[in-house]
Amino acid sequence: MAEVELKNVTKSFDTKVIIDNVSLDIKDKEFLVLVGSSGCGKSTLLRMIAGLEDTTKGEIFIDGKCVNNVHPKDRDIAFVFQNYALYPHMSVYENIAFPLKMRKMNKKETEEKVNEAAQILNLTDLLKRKPKQLSGGQRQRVALGRAIVRNPKVFLMDEPLSNLDAKLRVQMRSEIKKLHEKLQTTFIYVTHDQTEALTMGDRIAVIDKGIIQQIGTPSEVFNNPVNTFVGSFLGSPSMNIIPCDIIENKISFNNNVFELNETQRQKLSGKNKILAGIRPEYFNSSDTNFNFSIKVQISEMLGSSILIYFNVNNTECCASLTADTNLSKDLILSINTDKLMFFDYETKKRIY
Repeated sequence: MAEVELKNVTKSFDTKVIIDNVSLDIKDKEFLVLVGSSGCGKSTLLRMIAGLEDTTKGEIFIDGKCVNNVHPKDRDIAFVFQNYALYPHMSVYENIAFPLKMRKMNKKETEEKVNEAAQILNLTDLLKRKPKQLSGGQRQRVALGRAIVRNPKVFLMDEPLSNLDAKLRVQMRSEIKKLHEKLQTTFIYVTHDQTEALTMGDRIAVIDKGIIQQIGTPSEVFNNPVNTFVGSFLGSPSMNIIPCDIIENKISFNNNVFELNETQRQKLSGKNKILAGIRPEYFNSSDTNFNFSIKVQISEMLGSSILIYFNVNNTECCASLTADTNLSKDLILSINTDKLMFFDYETKKRIY
């Protein structure tokens, strides 16, 4: 088991900075998720921890030891790739046993470790099959089994579920979480899927353009985003970010105004233009403390809820309403203004 620490880590390719001065402390036995959009640098960060990419600047520590100049095979980590990376000519047993073979482990101990991993991952009946005879989920479990037998200090996973269909992804999310609880090992998991991040991580590190924007528990990051990027990245559908003018302590939504409360006035003092953030689920069609009119552009039925799309202050917005909402082209929406978040118009940082 091991703590992983990154100190002022930077990675550049020629003049392009991919990871920009990142410092991160990952606790022993923690399940940390690195999440961000494609190209943000999260996989590069993971590959640096693994030793598959060199650092341009900074230091990486695993279990208190600086590993910058340590070969990947000597870092006591296991890497689970997006494409499974199984040997097609080998059986499931041989694929799982391969790292032990490279260590020249004796046959009896190898068999014990492979059978133990197969039992954990429900692969016992598949040990004689070749990868082409397996489903995507089964192949992913084989890749996990190959990592488990190494008994590493740290598991590194690079978007391991992205090639699976939606139903199987849900199932495998649960299986990986159970595996973490059973093994009690440090897991570092990369994904661009915010649902995976929110459901799997003990903590989430949200990355954009090579910089960690925010790190915290799923609840902390979802409910208290530090800027508009984090607020709109986490959540499906994403948070609405609406530009608003402040005139005489009042804010207008489509020419319907509400007055700021005392706390909001203090936090927004001196501002005449801000960004208001509101999650789709905080709109409703029943009376709260502020109502305003909209024109519904598109609606999408999702079974228990319905999504509607409309404009507020010339910005496209989305609301999630109950499926029994009586829809018409012209609709009065309600909002509890205490649920609003406010961000600086220029810096995009959270004010309140």
